Amino acid sequence: MNNTQEHIEQEEHWVSVSDLMAGLMMVFLLVAIVFMVNAEIERNKVRDVAILYDRLRTQLYQDLVNEFAPDLDRWGAEIDPDLSIRFNREQLTFAQGESNLRPEFESILSEFFPRYLRIITSEKYRHDIAEVRIEGHTSSGWAGQSEDAAYILNMGLSQARTRSALDYVLNLDAVAGERIWLKQHMTANGLSSSKPVLDANGNEDPDRSRRVEFRVRTDAESRIASILESQL
Repeated sequence: MNNTQEHIEQEEHWVSVSDLMAGLMMVFLLVAIVFMVNAEIERNKVRDVAILYDRLRTQLYQDLVNEFAPDLDRWGAEIDPDLSIRFNREQLTFAQGESNLRPEFESILSEFFPRYLRIITSEKYRHDIAEVRIEGHTSSGWAGQSEDAAYILNMGLSQARTRSALDYVLNLDAVAGERIWLKQHMTANGLSSSKPVLDANGNEDPDRSRRVEFRVRTDAESRIASILESQL
């Protein structure tokens, strides 16, 4: 083989290698493009779910305000944009250290809960609600007890109070038609003094900390989690 032929064969060899490398680069580029497109699609899904549920929460908050605003002062209650309704006038809810509902609170719940349930189980909201929580909260103190002991005692008290409230509303005749839905979605949660209400100076407000809250949690979190899991 002369030098000219050898040179030609070497050139043909490097041309074929360069063609192969160019082809591989195109494949990698296409894979990267597909990956970025899919990632953008999933990000848009998460964004759309977040926007949808932000609008839903805003609308539900407004519906609750429209329904209950005239009654809140009389009930010793307030509505927060996080979709919690707080009953924190202790002279209307529970006697100090007790878990039995005062007659006044039974009357309030009889008036409040059927109307509340009618809103959250309407076709506008019921399929987007993951949980309806009854939360019991206490102040941090307990006479004669250490901070840790008071926390445990208040935990038992807050849990007992939420169970009393749940038992009462679940057995109201006015909600009998939604009892199955309620048992699937409603929970009672005692939180002791873990989430105190603070005053303007950042100090615990004991009176307002002793409260019962009805709180709605949407399934936005679970839908977003499903989207993120699908990317794995």
